[in-house]
Amino acid sequence: MGRAHRRAPVVATFSIVALDPANGDLGVAVASKFLAVGAAVAWAKAGEGAVATQAWANLAFGPDGLDLLARGLSAEETLARLLQGDTMREHRQVGVVDAQGRAAAHTGKECFPWAGHVVGEGFCCQGNILAGLDVVQEMARAFQTTKGELAERLLAALLAGDAAGGDRRGRQSAALLVVREGGSYGGTLDRYIDLRVDDHPTPVQELARLLDLHRLYFAKPRPEDLIPLEGETCRELQRILAALGYYQGPLHGLYDEATRKALFDCAGVENLEERLQEGPLIDRVVLEFLRERAFPGGQGARR
Repeated sequence: MGRAHRRAPVVATFSIVALDPANGDLGVAVASKFLAVGAAVAWAKAGEGAVATQAWANLAFGPDGLDLLARGLSAEETLARLLQGDTMREHRQVGVVDAQGRAAAHTGKECFPWAGHVVGEGFCCQGNILAGLDVVQEMARAFQTTKGELAERLLAALLAGDAAGGDRRGRQSAALLVVREGGSYGGTLDRYIDLRVDDHPTPVQELARLLDLHRLYFAKPRPEDLIPLEGETCRELQRILAALGYYQGPLHGLYDEATRKALFDCAGVENLEERLQEGPLIDRVVLEFLRERAFPGGQGARR
């Protein structure tokens, strides 16, 4: 918020923008004492780059930055072009990463303290109205040392920043955006993960819970988690589906059409269709989920 324009909203926040060089995923994670911060700060497009715009945020920096990146400008060139001629540049804070992993950030001199950024290989962390420098330093450390997909690394950075004090005004919202070509539900868009906690007393922790659910519902099964649907396993599945009201046939342990239909009907209601297999196999994650649905606490599933 500019000191001469105190009626304008300030998106005081801490965020990280990053690329996963292993697969090209791009993303932004952000948290703030600000309603629905993800709707304002986080912008990304597969194969082009990612942008975080905050402090006295110019939301046009999001789509305009992605357009410049799509035209082949580097992160540094894109940032310079966005700030060029901007009379409020000293009130802006921006982080940019391009599809080659080049990162650049800007913290205007008029951003409210503590304000600053850390730029590393393939990422940048930035924040304003923070508890201190430790917030962005801990974010960078967590991102660099955490293993796994980009989403988990971005979340680890947010959790570390939150633990280091985060936004010194308090907590309200958080968001996680990761883009991947064809990564959306159904494979038609690049919105691989788009999770938002718009108003919550512990938004970063709630975001972690939502990411766990996203992995449950939308992650593809790992080959090592696929179990043959035969014998006692199939009989247990039939017992589970009967308890849930989807199967009325005998518990014979054969994966017939009636069992298949019951499983697919149940998975459609529970939003587990992305984990289903057409052949006589079941994802261990699905089986455990349905087991708990039918018999909470593990009582009665295996008899």
